[in-house]
Amino acid sequence: MPFAVCDGINIRYEITGNGPPLLLFSPGGFNATLEQWSALGVYKKIQPLKWLSRHFTCIAFDRRECGQSGGRVERVTFAHFVRQAAALLDHLDIESAHLMGGCMGCAPVAAFGVMKPERVRSMILWWPVGGPKYRLSSQMRMARHLAFVETEGLQGVVDLVQRDGKPFNADPRGGPWASVIRNDPEFATGYSQHDAEKYKTLVAGMARTMFDRDTAPGAEPEDMMQLDIPALVVPGNDAFHATSAARYLQECLPQSQYWDMEVDGQTTEASSTRVLEFLNGV
Repeated sequence: MPFAVCDGINIRYEITGNGPPLLLFSPGGFNATLEQWSALGVYKKIQPLKWLSRHFTCIAFDRRECGQSGGRVERVTFAHFVRQAAALLDHLDIESAHLMGGCMGCAPVAAFGVMKPERVRSMILWWPVGGPKYRLSSQMRMARHLAFVETEGLQGVVDLVQRDGKPFNADPRGGPWASVIRNDPEFATGYSQHDAEKYKTLVAGMARTMFDRDTAPGAEPEDMMQLDIPALVVPGNDAFHATSAARYLQECLPQSQYWDMEVDGQTTEASSTRVLEFLNGV
């Protein structure tokens, strides 16, 4: 698969289909790889790329710090994810695109809409993460990593990841850069040499600012209320994808449509019909 340097980081991506561009922000939390669109949960069930690629040029990618993409040790925010995605569009010489996010991928879609509205044709927010249980679990995951760094140090993190090979979502002790440590020996060496105290402050800042609310993260409500971008919100209904988070996005986005369909009714046929109806109408 091809790679592109986006915001100074090597990003793995894949293009399928033909038609107007559709940029896909992968689900999977801190394992947001392009394969998750066909292998994870509800997306495995409905296989969105199979029917979207018949009508659109689908651009899927491994988010920075995930899969085979690279990373950089810094206090990562959703704005960093937007810069990565915009740089990928630049690399492909695409001025504007439809955006679709799944799970935690909905947060950078909302942020992209706020930061670069002129480049967004529409937004699909599928099972946005959010809710108090999601906030607590995300902050606890960061806390477990920090506790491991406190006792084992950054070299201990490298040793753990290189031994077990698990991404952050599978073993919180490995931290947000686990996938890059596993794939890039040079990065791993540099990672182990960071000042541990500064590193802990950096990660604590990520936990505080990325997971700072009991609803959908990604963009401020006042900023989303200014947008004129058509949006389709598809609700989840579990501890990590609270229905309340989907309703919040519906309320904040003036041009939103809310697919009021229970999870069991979100079949492949129903989902493809509803999404294509939305995209063909914008």
